[in-house]
Amino acid sequence: MRAARLIKMVLLLQSRPSMTAAELARELEVSERTVTRDAQALSEAGVPVYADRGRAGGYRLVGGYRTRLTGLARSEAEALFLSGVPGALREMGLEDTASAARLKVSAALLPSLRDASRTAAQRFHLDAPSWFQEPETPGLLPAVAEAVWDDRRITARYRSREAEVGRELEPYGLVLKAGVWYLCARVADGGSFRVYRIDRFRAVEAAGERFERAEDFDLPGFWAERAEQFARSILRAEVEVRLSKEGARRLPYAVDPPTAREALESAGDPDAEGRVTVTLAVESEEVAHTQLTALGPEVEVLAPERLRARFAGDAVRLAGLYGT
Repeated sequence: MRAARLIKMVLLLQSRPSMTAAELARELEVSERTVTRDAQALSEAGVPVYADRGRAGGYRLVGGYRTRLTGLARSEAEALFLSGVPGALREMGLEDTASAARLKVSAALLPSLRDASRTAAQRFHLDAPSWFQEPETPGLLPAVAEAVWDDRRITARYRSREAEVGRELEPYGLVLKAGVWYLCARVADGGSFRVYRIDRFRAVEAAGERFERAEDFDLPGFWAERAEQFARSILRAEVEVRLSKEGARRLPYAVDPPTAREALESAGDPDAEGRVTVTLAVESEEVAHTQLTALGPEVEVLAPERLRARFAGDAVRLAGLYGT
């Protein structure tokens, strides 16, 4: 534990001109007294750590000292490619690994380039969850992520819509979609590829054996295909509506954008009032009512009759609230 901390201290000092005891203590998560003892230990081991006294003082390496301890471990190299998504790293339990990798890279750079990671972080940031949501990190995510990195089979208990089931899975990849984590996995022993929500796992246990990944598996391509299939599979009903020009413009913001575009592209010419009639695929009449209500008077429901009657009832209630 202390050896790893001493190495990290050397890398920190190598990547910056100097650091105060307070800064080192904060980075190493120890007390300033421990920093002083560690600096003394490094000095006795032959690492030229020099302490400047006074208010502007701090610790620095003397004479352009360069450590050779900059080689990346495999786990650090893999985590480094995810360093642009700090929230995801933290949720998967890889934050410390990525931090060590960034330090090693920074220490290996020329002095003029060592602030690259800081300047990049101040200019680009990825915030994955959608607005107005407080996503919760699934408790079993770190265990699943470890199995994904290690190509190790897992035995899992999963809550489906019908019941809780057991599966032996080969975990191929993780996807973070709008703040929700998904596992793309193949059922063990040559089964099909499926997608599981991590927050529906009730238990996960890594098996002793590893699996051999299919070389042609493409995680982004697989996810894109399954996401499109899912979006289309839930569209089990149709509604016919008349849209004003403004309603047509706003339709992709009220319903699934590809579905809206598809409906508008197949629409005929506008009528005398400038409205177009479209047939729109929807999840259900209930969902369609919620979605199309957002368009207000820019949409008129033509069919089915039950949904049209529901909007007519809404109009009567609104007139009662606001006056004729």
